[in-house]
Amino acid sequence: MKLVLSPDDIARRTAELGAAITRDYAGRRLVVIGILKGAFIFTADLVRAIDLPLEIDFIRVASYGSQTSSGDLQLTKDVELELAGKDLLLVEDIVDTGRTLASLQELLGRRQPRSVRVCALIDKRERREVEVAIDYIGFAVAEGFLVGYGLDVAEQHRHHPAVYRLEDADV
Repeated sequence: MKLVLSPDDIARRTAELGAAITRDYAGRRLVVIGILKGAFIFTADLVRAIDLPLEIDFIRVASYGSQTSSGDLQLTKDVELELAGKDLLLVEDIVDTGRTLASLQELLGRRQPRSVRVCALIDKRERREVEVAIDYIGFAVAEGFLVGYGLDVAEQHRHHPAVYRLEDADV
């Protein structure tokens, strides 16, 4: 594995994102929605960097089909909070094809929130199929299969405090 983002890099950028979100949502009713499973660590660190009263919930979708992603998403854990009239911030670990995020934005938009914005730890455009707006980007990473800090391969490597690029021998 090759180091891509160190724990210090992640902590510094998460603090910057938290400060920006705090400024942008001052005086508003913010609901932070972490996308499971990958974003659980980033979501936990990010909400501690946001200096506002807020609500936190999680949503989970699963993709069925090929080993990568078929684009056929099934909701496996829904948000339990009332969303109408509130500002939603979806928190994602990595935006790759854009399909999951686009589907979630559409789903949550039907619940009549005041707004839906996105914060992603990693914007990885090499395989983007659907254009999606990412309002707060931690890092742009050009290529490679990434693991650590919530990102996994076959449910392994989520626990690492840094982000790594897997080399062929690691897969």
